[in-house]
Amino acid sequence: MDDRGGSFVAVRRISQGLDRGNSACHSTSAEVVAGSAAWLGRGLSCVCAQRRESDARPSFDLTPAQEECLQRLQSRIDVAYDSSILEHQEALKALWNAAFPEEELHGLISEQWKEMGWQGKDPSTDFRGGGFISLENLLFFAKNFPTSFQDLLQKREGDRSVWEYPFAVAGVNITFMLIQMLDLEAVKPRTMVGAIFLKFLTENESAFDLLYCITFKMMDQQWLTMRASYMDFNTVMKATRRQLERELLFEDVSRLEDLPSYSLLTR
Repeated sequence: MDDRGGSFVAVRRISQGLDRGNSACHSTSAEVVAGSAAWLGRGLSCVCAQRRESDARPSFDLTPAQEECLQRLQSRIDVAYDSSILEHQEALKALWNAAFPEEELHGLISEQWKEMGWQGKDPSTDFRGGGFISLENLLFFAKNFPTSFQDLLQKREGDRSVWEYPFAVAGVNITFMLIQMLDLEAVKPRTMVGAIFLKFLTENESAFDLLYCITFKMMDQQWLTMRASYMDFNTVMKATRRQLERELLFEDVSRLEDLPSYSLLTR
């Protein structure tokens, strides 16, 4: 994903061996991107693109079921957003309808997309950082936690900054941050956090999407706690990553729903 890039635009607010899962994956019904530092303001680098010494830790062996689950998630990660594919077009339309059910979309290329926090009138240019899975993450969030999704989209909670982070672009950031933090493009986990997540993935095929929702809400909570503005986005993302890593390592967490920050989500 190192060849992906993009730029970041602020939004000014006018108003407010692992043993647990030896079975195959179980389905459930239902920016920080590499490249240009312009995402977060001139001269600021992307926190998710930075290598950490912990990446050199020994890898963990996988069961066949865990390897299968990881490969299936990696297959999702490898899919780039392609505006010529009908499935991708329909997913983007579905996201609009979930975000603004009472407002008709005039086209896949429209100034309306800026209302959601995309940088320009064509959202496809912003998916370079996270691929199609970043759109799937946003859709999962909208469908499974519509109240929290709208709270973040509309910036309903807390004392907000005059210059807010763009909702949709931040969502792409979070997707890419999670891929890097969990080292999901490696053959097998090389950190304890990645190994723990893989246990969750063997029990719930939507674990990555659920963790995305938790992380997005966690990030916004950090944003409010730090009284951040758009130039602080990098710092907020670093704090979010640290908090998420800490929570995943808690001994009493046996599923993602046990994470303390899961309680921030509202359906």
